[in-house]
Amino acid sequence: MSGMIAEFIVVEGSVQGVGFRAFSASLARKLGVTGMVRNCPDYSVELVAEGTAQELDNFVEGLKKGNGWSRVDRISVTETRPRGFATFDIVD
Repeated sequence: MSGMIAEFIVVEGSVQGVGFRAFSASLARKLGVTGMVRNCPDYSVELVAEGTAQELDNFVEGLKKGNGWSRVDRISVTETRPRGFATFDIVD
């Protein structure tokens, strides 16, 4: 799809055990973003998100705010190559 970009996102802080993956998946679906989210061994959460630049900007802004139980200390965003995700899923 034209205009689609992808970003690799790492979220650090208190983001495991607080529903952050479910929150990010719900937010992504609401914004029309596809991709995946998973917990990392270092207690961060990593995501791959695909959408338009505006959709991804909105997504990252929503991630920064968190879900009310999480505490986001740092987000790093790196552009990556789109993989053609059809949905946004939580993976183990």
